[in-house]
Amino acid sequence: MTMETGQLTTPAAEHGRREPSRLESFIDAMIDMGQTGQIFGEHGIGKTATFFSHIGRAHPGTALVYVPAANLTPDDLLINAPVRDPHTGELVLRQLVMSQLKPGTPFVLLIDDSLQAGDTIQSQLMQIACNWTLGEHDLRALGCVGVFLTDNESLSETSARRGDLALLDRMVTMRITANDTSWRRHLAAKYRPWDLSSVFSVWASLSPALRELLSPRTLDHVLANAKEGFPLRWGLPLIDGERLRLAEPGPDGKPGQNRTAEILDRVAQALGVPNPATIPDPVRQVVRAALRNRWTVLLQGPPGCGKTELVRETVRAGLGREPLYFSLPVTNVEDLCAPIPSADGTLDNLLAANFTGPDAKAIVWDEYNRPKDKAAFAKLMEITQEWSLAGRRIENLRAQIAVQNPPYHLGRKLLVSRNNIAQATRFTASLTVEPEDIPANEWLLARYGSDAETVLEWWKHDIDDEGRAWITKRTLERLIKLHRRGLPLEMATVYLGDGEYAPVPLTALIDRFKGRPVTGLRELARDADVWEARLRRAAEHTDEGGNDSDVVHQILANAELSQLKKHRAVVARMVALLPAKLRATYLVGASAQQQRFWTDIFTGMARR
Repeated sequence: MTMETGQLTTPAAEHGRREPSRLESFIDAMIDMGQTGQIFGEHGIGKTATFFSHIGRAHPGTALVYVPAANLTPDDLLINAPVRDPHTGELVLRQLVMSQLKPGTPFVLLIDDSLQAGDTIQSQLMQIACNWTLGEHDLRALGCVGVFLTDNESLSETSARRGDLALLDRMVTMRITANDTSWRRHLAAKYRPWDLSSVFSVWASLSPALRELLSPRTLDHVLANAKEGFPLRWGLPLIDGERLRLAEPGPDGKPGQNRTAEILDRVAQALGVPNPATIPDPVRQVVRAALRNRWTVLLQGPPGCGKTELVRETVRAGLGREPLYFSLPVTNVEDLCAPIPSADGTLDNLLAANFTGPDAKAIVWDEYNRPKDKAAFAKLMEITQEWSLAGRRIENLRAQIAVQNPPYHLGRKLLVSRNNIAQATRFTASLTVEPEDIPANEWLLARYGSDAETVLEWWKHDIDDEGRAWITKRTLERLIKLHRRGLPLEMATVYLGDGEYAPVPLTALIDRFKGRPVTGLRELARDADVWEARLRRAAEHTDEGGNDSDVVHQILANAELSQLKKHRAVVARMVALLPAKLRATYLVGASAQQQRFWTDIFTGMARR
């Protein structure tokens, strides 16, 4: 619901009337008056989106030139370059202006995140705001009919504050809130046939502090995840590795009671959809959704669990070609784009070849929170926010997936950079990935056979949860390789310095490789008659099962799908003798393929 001047209006009524919002009226007035407009407001309330939708609708024939100031480098707007004078034929030094400022039609210039630009850019922006000029170029002569600067004034997200009265005296400034944009109307249209009236009522019932946290942009992401049947919390951003908490600030300024689950459940109830705690195979499912819906997705998980390889494999399968892959620690600005003088006397940008052409594209940003430098990350931010690079739309870009490590893992700090809420809320879905979410075990089995079975049985049965956290899928592969070369297995674990390796005992694994008697699915199948007799004896005494029932249950629960299929007949014999309460657990949280396998097994039992 919309609350303006004490009146409540439904989004349907707002959409039907199409009354201009306060921001839209301000835009029209500034264009008519020829004044520079400065707009401040919280992140994610639809400031930029309002310009994109309103200029095209209310000012036909007028282009919107969007310039993300936080992503600018000093030579992007203006540069001195040698050009040949058409009259004399001599090379002369000219100031070349960015090509976007010569669109060939009347245009409105929108400088977004204007306070986040560096000092040199701030000087250039001051000239634009005050005089509508840039260097030797008159923007009015180029076709400019309006200049606007937007940002959030929060010092946690900006690098400057405007205090120069000579500059402030040249602009008309307005502060806005979420009620001053038409975000409800746009969400109502985007998520038809849902009626979002109840969702807007939930949002309006929250306190101002909670509404700021659950901004319209974040609410949009929550709705997008709800539409796909995903956990709604995936729409909340990850800030410095932690999920945003919807909590009122306490008297001491610290967050109070965490109301996240309650509020998201209310949103789900208003939509009439479930809010699952998790889903099977989450990484593959969210990457596929990103390709379908043109999402930007963030995946955060511990090192070595196989995130990046699974993402690349899933994109390859869904797109039919390799994704564009960039590892941020070694990515320079020049790997993305570079400014060059063009034949028409403007400053153009050459894009990297991979970004051009009509073929479908998806980008994987690996080690996303480990950028090589701020300039490269600034360019990257434009792509993730606007799906453009140096102002040029990337043709047929279908999805972007950023992959990163958390700030802390196993009690140790990782060398990753911090982010703020404005950056974090650019992702439609933000997942925290656990090692069990990555089906790397099947890949190990397919590649390394019985050696992989031995290592996985050790990993599942012989070490505790803390030990499993130290032994990543990458480490498991190293253990197999070192075993095959006859090298000490300790070298495969993480080296912590000063002769110390990860604190995980390897004795049981060494014994397994040497043939110590153990019980896994392979051994269970080899002695199937013996184990079947044990289970029958247990079933005769009680419906609850016994120690033998628990052992067989754990073996089946921990087995990979390929192992279950390999020993399908034995699995069917054993499952039929297990207590019903144990059989029911095999479908809980299982992937679609696992559920199909167990459903076939249970159906076969019923026929018998």
